[in-house]
Amino acid sequence: MKSIFTKEVTKEVIDRIENLSATTQPNWGKMSVAQMLAHCCVSYEMVYTDKHPKPNAFAKFMLKAIVKKFVVSDKPYAKNGRTAAQFLITEEKDFKHEKSRLIHFLNQTQELGTSYFDGKESHSFGKLTIEEWNNLFYKHIDHHLTQFGV
Repeated sequence: MKSIFTKEVTKEVIDRIENLSATTQPNWGKMSVAQMLAHCCVSYEMVYTDKHPKPNAFAKFMLKAIVKKFVVSDKPYAKNGRTAAQFLITEEKDFKHEKSRLIHFLNQTQELGTSYFDGKESHSFGKLTIEEWNNLFYKHIDHHLTQFGV
């Protein structure tokens, strides 16, 4: 899997985002392009903000035991898969604002680099390796950019 921590891959992902417009339609799924960008920001919000409450001990245990392997592995996500409640974006979003936020998060992640994420505690899955963080970030955004044809 490509490494979101490299400048080249971050640039490639941002270039794909720049190819979206406010009217880009998905190849599958129900989200608008602005909702998709906001949805992709949630992974980064969980790292860089306190916007999303952390799961309680039991929920975190279940997430680690059942969900983690699907999220942090290199196996691609299925189309129209279920998502966690925090990732559900049902209200309309501003395309330019969400695009700007996501690009900022991507640049911030790349600039902080692997040393920041090595063994860092995730919101839901405990400590993750660099490879797991990369898979979590890159696989998710690649899935949704592919969903929108870029």
